Amino acid sequence: MSRERAIAHAEQYFDGGGFFTDLARRVAIPTESQNPERGADLRRYLEDEMQVSFEHLGFRCRVFDNPSAKYGPFLIAERIEDPALVTVLSYGHGDVIRGQDASWKQGLNPWVLQRDGERLYGRGTADNKGQHSINLAAVAATLAARGKLGFNMKVLIETGEEVGSPGLKQFCSENKTLLKADVFIASDGPRLQPGQPTIFLGSRGAFNMDLVVDLREGGHHSGNWGGLLANPGVILAHALASITGPKGEIKVSEWRPNTLTPPVREALAGLEVDGGADGPKVDPDWGEPGLTPAERVFGWSSFEVLAFTTGNPDKPVNAIPPRASCHCQLRYVVGVDPADIVPALQRHLASAGFPMVKVTAAREGFFPATRLDPKHPWVVWVKKSLEKTNQKPTAILPNLGGSLPNDVFSDLLGLPTVWIPHSYASCNQHAPNEHLLAPVARDALRLMAGLMWDLGETATLPRGNQAPV
Repeated sequence: MSRERAIAHAEQYFDGGGFFTDLARRVAIPTESQNPERGADLRRYLEDEMQVSFEHLGFRCRVFDNPSAKYGPFLIAERIEDPALVTVLSYGHGDVIRGQDASWKQGLNPWVLQRDGERLYGRGTADNKGQHSINLAAVAATLAARGKLGFNMKVLIETGEEVGSPGLKQFCSENKTLLKADVFIASDGPRLQPGQPTIFLGSRGAFNMDLVVDLREGGHHSGNWGGLLANPGVILAHALASITGPKGEIKVSEWRPNTLTPPVREALAGLEVDGGADGPKVDPDWGEPGLTPAERVFGWSSFEVLAFTTGNPDKPVNAIPPRASCHCQLRYVVGVDPADIVPALQRHLASAGFPMVKVTAAREGFFPATRLDPKHPWVVWVKKSLEKTNQKPTAILPNLGGSLPNDVFSDLLGLPTVWIPHSYASCNQHAPNEHLLAPVARDALRLMAGLMWDLGETATLPRGNQAPV
């Protein structure tokens, strides 16, 4: 009975093909939450796959309908060994984005797990089936080595994260007692670099919006009316140019956070953003001047134009279009008021001479920004555990550059939130050819097996709870 035995069990699980077999079975279930025809598959993933897997390890499981009735269900699995022990809440999502079957490279199928060199291809391998499969296997490794966990564990698996986690907040609010815990530890998103263990403590918020200039009914001949009628495409282009500088630096004052504090800068100091050999290279002169790349993506806001349309791009005609629109996104950190994102932009555009640009939120749901203090005792403890296993420095990010429903766990449930990602930035998440790197998966199995073992060493654990900041 030892920590080393638990880690060795996790290694054997990977090397002997057990991880591939389990993940292949999970990838084969087409849990596309964006596809309304996949409701039965979402439930099947929870009831026939995950519930069976958890119950095999001594967890009690229950599948719940979503309070937002048209969306996928939730699974709660719990193993309570002693109410006096520390309780860990974990999380994963069983849904994936659309398979995009026809766009994968020749020989690959999103619903068939295939290995090519160091890559394990399949929809959900990185986001998120592979990641919660790693954590479940680490639990199994600890049980095999110790015969018990030595702590209590609850796991929430949802099936709607890829459509904005509808119903998650209401479900957790209605089940606070059932989800009561001391700390939240889960896995999603990418590592800072493929070979560097990473912890992140929250996420940037994501707010999508539509900007529209709608001037008149119908187009008008550019020869007869050119120079007489305002062009909405030109107006919208100049309006967009007022929102950021030519290198992407944000000019809307309310979107510029005041929370890039010394502790956050200290946590990000020296960290290098690297998407791996096939990833894009950082543009050194893009974004807020004076900030490092790590500070720009993890400590600051960014504004992106995701789509811009005026006229008919596929079949342009010689007419001044009546309308122009663009779909944009603000990724923002703690310190930016989400309720003021649209009003602040509308005020900015009006003062810049563009009151005709109308701004509306693109959808009701969005992920708020969250962040835990990098010096929180649970962060320090998790970092120590990871570094004990592989003797490598662990990157600590105050928040992920992307977005996920961390506010449900940090704000609603009041838990310190620690995320340990098992993917990397160039995994083709949300695109054809999604994959998980085999060396990262094996390393993650070792790290999480060590972590699960350490959670059972009661005397070493932080005591008490501190609110997220």
